[in-house]
Amino acid sequence: MKLARVVGRVFCARQDPGIDNKTLLLIQPLRWEDESPVGDPLVAADAVGAGASEKVYWVASREAAVAFKDVPPVDAAVVAIVDGHQVKDFRQKEGS
Repeated sequence: MKLARVVGRVFCARQDPGIDNKTLLLIQPLRWEDESPVGDPLVAADAVGAGASEKVYWVASREAAVAFKDVPPVDAAVVAIVDGHQVKDFRQKEGS
């Protein structure tokens, strides 16, 4: 499960019927520790009704498709809106 921020929406003139009635969001992946951007923005199908600038929790691959009852052809999905989180920097070893 990954953290991201919604940075836009994607509109398509033509698309696979499997993603009809799905909202496509442009999300910027973030680090959990400091919310700094990681990599390039990507398109994710929205399963929860997320809005502009909200922090969200997203999944990729097969988990993205099964976030929806009709299993659409998507490889990223927003599955939660993050109100807040607390994290310890697990990449640093204790005592260093």
